[in-house]
Amino acid sequence: MLIHHFGSRDGLLTAVVRAVEDRQRALLADRDDDGSPADAAAAFWRHLRSPELAPQERLFFEVYGQTLQGRKWAEPMLEGVVSDWLGPLTGLLAAGGIDNPGPHARLALAVTRGLLLDLLATGETAEVDAAMELFARLLLGPVENGGSAPTST
Repeated sequence: MLIHHFGSRDGLLTAVVRAVEDRQRALLADRDDDGSPADAAAAFWRHLRSPELAPQERLFFEVYGQTLQGRKWAEPMLEGVVSDWLGPLTGLLAAGGIDNPGPHARLALAVTRGLLLDLLATGETAEVDAAMELFARLLLGPVENGGSAPTST
């Protein structure tokens, strides 16, 4: 059944990564618009860097690396790996009053992925959270609702 549906074990891994990415984008797109975009970004970061998601994040980077090495089985992951995120991120940034949010969305995606990779490599949660907080403040301003930008939970 595995070969019938996914072609191989590796095809299954690619499908899993794409499904996780789909869920993450849906979560970002379905944010509660009662808070500010900075609040939404902080909540999304806290979700992404939760220890429960670490195995999925490691799998994402493993398969992503395989695509960059030209592994044919991983090529389906490249479809939309950046472009599918730009819509939800652009919407969040536009809601935050960012003019021309497209380049900001690409930057936010790159910074988020880089900090997730940093977190997985070092386990330095407080330091990585501080870097994300700085980035969020530079991009969106301070978090409202009486809190700070992303911090450890």
